[in-house]
Amino acid sequence: MNKTNNIVSFTGASPTVSDITAIARRSAWIEVSPDVENKIAAARAVVERYLAADRPVYGLTTALGAGVDTRLATDDLIAFQLRVPQARAVGVGPALPRETVRAMMAARIAGMTAGGSGVSLPVFAGLVAALNAGFHPVVPSLGSIGAADLAPLAHMGRALLGDGEAELDGAIMPARDALSKADLAPLPIAPKDGHVLVVANSLSVGKACLCIEDIERLFDWSLAAVALNFEAFRANVSAFDDRALAARPAFGQREVAARLRELLSGSSLFVDGAARRLQDPLSYRCTPQVWGALLHAVGEARAATEIELASSGDNPVVLADEGLILSHGNFDMTAFVLAWERLGQAIAHCAAATAYRTMKIMSPGMSELPRFLTPLGQSRTGFATVQKTVSALEAEIRHLANPVSLMPIPVADGIEDQASMAPSVLAKIEAMIERMRYLVAIELVASAQAVELRSVAGELGSGTLGAYRQVRQLVAPLEEDRAQGPDFQRVMEFIAETAAKAGDMPGER
Repeated sequence: MNKTNNIVSFTGASPTVSDITAIARRSAWIEVSPDVENKIAAARAVVERYLAADRPVYGLTTALGAGVDTRLATDDLIAFQLRVPQARAVGVGPALPRETVRAMMAARIAGMTAGGSGVSLPVFAGLVAALNAGFHPVVPSLGSIGAADLAPLAHMGRALLGDGEAELDGAIMPARDALSKADLAPLPIAPKDGHVLVVANSLSVGKACLCIEDIERLFDWSLAAVALNFEAFRANVSAFDDRALAARPAFGQREVAARLRELLSGSSLFVDGAARRLQDPLSYRCTPQVWGALLHAVGEARAATEIELASSGDNPVVLADEGLILSHGNFDMTAFVLAWERLGQAIAHCAAATAYRTMKIMSPGMSELPRFLTPLGQSRTGFATVQKTVSALEAEIRHLANPVSLMPIPVADGIEDQASMAPSVLAKIEAMIERMRYLVAIELVASAQAVELRSVAGELGSGTLGAYRQVRQLVAPLEEDRAQGPDFQRVMEFIAETAAKAGDMPGER
């Protein structure tokens, strides 16, 4: 992989979500400052002192898990570290996508830069070099319960040692061959290093960074769909009046309403008498409250993720300033996953409202528009069967919103009897975001059709006009019946692509 001007520098300041996504999705080059290297070296010096004194340290001079009561022989210290990733490479299922593997590797590097891992500098530098070279271990997606992502990180570590498989330049090959082609050597494992490679929650944290970028960018498109639907339905914008919202300023609702007012700026909806009803169905009227809850949940998930990026969750943790190595439970992700479970439930509420609005705009009794938005009469199907897709997507999101983080069964001979299921939580959030993208795409297409049937395309607000035009660049109006699945796919892919490249509001591009 060639170095570009796209660089992420680890300088000792806390890494950000944007740093991880730039590395994972935009192939940013990693640079490490001398300050970070000095911090890692200081922690490593503590490890060496404990090792020289033959003091009991979990994963350094003792075995792991239920084997904590087993002291390691001096001549077995390095061999044990080589066995650690091999013994924990128990993942199964489809391989993780390339960007997820990169995010996991970047998150592990970020955790090491916090200075508490005790990793040796050559192993840290080797991990950075592998990611910069585009060396991507093949990592199965299933097998972690979130009490450290042992299995996925073990597959990563195993490949970095030259075992298993890796992807390089789009080709999957034996990891040893990929290392050679990338001019890399297997990691020079020293005592503690094998444990350091596997002991973090890097898959969960890396996935979280990707999900935050996706949901924050999808949020903008979702508001654009809401606003365009308001235009088509001729809904009452009093729901966005800041005076009413200030009377009970629940999380996020005033900010959401302000953004919707901005999207609708210049719309004829603000003319007295434009609304068809005094009060609209709750899926319209409660948009600031429901999307405000989503906005708040996204912020909470981001904050929880940034804590993980800025910290050392390694057990034991090396406290270089005090010359100590302490066992603890900082790898536990309960608070983290509760934030993400909350976000999943917030997405589900927004998905339901999106589905309800999309259904209502197709109903002549609710919208006073032609049934199923067909301009050619009821001998045509129009958007009728689209309702089945909407219903299926919403039902799947609602199912995925059920919590998965409640404790799995105890493992390691009962020693490890608490776990967060963090990777599973993030996996279902990924699936919910994907389905929500489709719902937003469908609402945008249906609303654009309804705007035309209502003959109000010339009365749209500045933001809704931009969203309407973008839809029409991708999808022609529906006259004669046609396959609409490809229409929705194009809009969804545009939303996803735009979300991956820029945070601009729809219509400003």
